[in-house]
Amino acid sequence: MSSSASSAAGGGTGNGGIVNGGISFWFADDGLPAVREPLTGDATADVVIVGGGYTGLWTAYYLKKAAPFLRITVLEQKFCGYGASGRNGGWLYNGVAGRDRYAKLHGHEAAVRLQRAMNDTVDEVVRVAAEEGVEADVHRGGVLEVARTPAQLARLKAFCEQERAYGEKDRELFGARQTAERIRVADAVGSTWTPHGARLNPAKLVKGLAAAVEALGVTVHEATPVTEIRPKHAVTPYGTVRAPYVLRCTEGFTASLKGMRRTWLPMNSSMIATEPLSDEQWESIGWAGRETLGDMAHAYMYAQRTADGRIALGGRGVPYRFGSRTDNDGRTGRETVEALRDILVAFFPALAGVRVEHAWSGVLGVPRDWCATVTLDRTTGLGWAGGYVGSGVATSNLAARTLTDLVQQDSGQAGPTELTALPWVGHKVRKWEPEPLRWLGVQGMYATYRTADRREVRTHSAESSRLARIADRVAGRH
Repeated sequence: MSSSASSAAGGGTGNGGIVNGGISFWFADDGLPAVREPLTGDATADVVIVGGGYTGLWTAYYLKKAAPFLRITVLEQKFCGYGASGRNGGWLYNGVAGRDRYAKLHGHEAAVRLQRAMNDTVDEVVRVAAEEGVEADVHRGGVLEVARTPAQLARLKAFCEQERAYGEKDRELFGARQTAERIRVADAVGSTWTPHGARLNPAKLVKGLAAAVEALGVTVHEATPVTEIRPKHAVTPYGTVRAPYVLRCTEGFTASLKGMRRTWLPMNSSMIATEPLSDEQWESIGWAGRETLGDMAHAYMYAQRTADGRIALGGRGVPYRFGSRTDNDGRTGRETVEALRDILVAFFPALAGVRVEHAWSGVLGVPRDWCATVTLDRTTGLGWAGGYVGSGVATSNLAARTLTDLVQQDSGQAGPTELTALPWVGHKVRKWEPEPLRWLGVQGMYATYRTADRREVRTHSAESSRLARIADRVAGRH
């Protein structure tokens, strides 16, 4: 068996015995699913969904619930959850990419409606998981984001005020002492907390969702890569599925489709998971509320306390591969593993001796303007949703419900809804630059963010580094 095949089956070892790759720790913990049968020839459907991650499966779920008579087929290149849906940090929270831009384009109230819908989406995912009997280790501890430098604290306070301005009246701001009562992060000078968040095991959620969709009567073909999407056609090596509606739900893998190399950039994110911590170690750092944990650095981190007592922590490693390439099994370079471990120890010095047992990587979808979108082209029947920029665990559910309503409206089964009027519907964005500009731009952007973070630590200034503002403008984030 080749090393890559070995990793995909159970994870390769390296970096001192770390299970490296194997898709993710979440699948190593819960087991890889048995792959469903691939497509065996040409077929027809009422709706064909390309991509078996959260967006595709949630769309199939809500469409089938709304119209049980629909013949729905999901086509997945590997197995459901192979992409970001099975590799993410398990943050079910109310963040949505592009909200500020939508406020500029459509007005503040439109963005408030989008944010309110996202707040409700956290509740919706928890509700459906319970209703369908999906055990995904959900714990509703909210989201805690900490500041560790004066510049981060200034951004934290501005962020908190901004969230409240978008209607999040239940968000709280804590000082250093209150933060330490929740979690003892070294050098933390403040934090902000929202109840609109939960920790979960992403692989358990996607596997349970796939089973629920299949139980409703949706046809799911795995090991079936789609090579081209065109009106009323999803083309695979094994046959073509024809349907009035073809919905692209491919997120970070969109660039692999014919003609879509520059549509969404596949941004790489990496994670590590520690060995299970002892009761004494947990006592030393707190975290009894099991909040998902983030920070206000420009090159930010994200973490959770897992159901089996580990810390799973992520951030940007190698942010982008030349030519919009994606990895296969999530194998992660030694330097990235060490950099993430350094973050872990910087946050929790008492854990300097804790072993890292798992490392993995995956890609997320980034549009050129960093805005998540949902679209249905009524002239062609082609639809798509995604570009979540790393906030997809909850956003994919709202996007799927929105895409469902758009199909229902277009087919005459229903009229306009609150979701079809959200400002991200039908949003258009230009393509990414050709290579090598794309590679140079992304590598330079994250190098600049890291330099800005180091400078803020060194200078102890309350003003954000000018370098980060330059990187934001180059990236098109503002």
